[in-house]
Amino acid sequence: MKLTCSVIVPVYNSAEMLGILVQRLDAVLSKITGRYEVILVNDGSRDDSWEVITRLADKHPWVRGINLMRNYGQHNALLEGIRAARYKVIVTMDDDLQHPPEELPILLAEIEAGQDVVYGIPITQKHSLFRSLSSRITKWLMGVALDSPNIARSGAFRAFRSQVREAFMDYHSQFVSIDVLLSWGTSKYSYVPVRHDPRLVGKSNYTLRQLLRHTFTMITGFSTLPLRLASLLGFVFTIFGFLVLAYVLGRYLLEGSPVEGFPFLASIIALFSGVQLFAIGIFGEYLARMYFRLMGRPPSVRRETINLPPARERSDD
Repeated sequence: MKLTCSVIVPVYNSAEMLGILVQRLDAVLSKITGRYEVILVNDGSRDDSWEVITRLADKHPWVRGINLMRNYGQHNALLEGIRAARYKVIVTMDDDLQHPPEELPILLAEIEAGQDVVYGIPITQKHSLFRSLSSRITKWLMGVALDSPNIARSGAFRAFRSQVREAFMDYHSQFVSIDVLLSWGTSKYSYVPVRHDPRLVGKSNYTLRQLLRHTFTMITGFSTLPLRLASLLGFVFTIFGFLVLAYVLGRYLLEGSPVEGFPFLASIIALFSGVQLFAIGIFGEYLARMYFRLMGRPPSVRRETINLPPARERSDD
């Protein structure tokens, strides 16, 4: 029996490419799956993306549409689509056709082989050298902070079994990382090389600033490493302070005179003050995360949907 598949695509200002994307997905999915759906999540697009999604849903009953109230971010939009998915295998991909639909059979073959999560790793990146390098560095930092080497090789082109989402179905924080949430549900990962095409229209909406902000949010939202670093810095500089005190007292006892020089004293005070402020800043970030979570702010809010059945009618066939 063929796999059933739900493809989730977050949409932002991609009206010109959606028709081509749906056409290519239909050509591939109709051959390799038993049943399938494509869920297009409009993440506050400023063009007529939602109108295009509406027309595609009227034409193809297997195209579902979710229109969010505003722009919540790629991962938040993905989470909305993942929770609405009905079938056994869930695939996520970008809306710019840099993830070729023709590469889907490679990911689904790994799922059939027994893997729970499969990432499509580009054979050659079509991003600029600076964008690729910054992406690798931030993913490495996230992998170290979250103690999950899988994060370092993660990407937006992924497939996973729908059972994995049960680990985060009750997750309601506004800070979302799909890769982190997937790591809560399984440790059976696989990585396969896939083709990576250049963007057909326009330019990427994911800037370096957004990448860094997402990385910082994930590190402070899902890891205690910064708190441990703050504690380590405090311990190190406490020892340093004792050594300076021993030096001052030792010189006074041996030579009968204190250490001369106001600049030395001022430098030590500034150093300790800087470390304290740094540690307080880290604690503040964690308190802010706790505050926002206690507020109960949702990851996203729907404005309207198309062809989307109620949750109780979800199929796992």
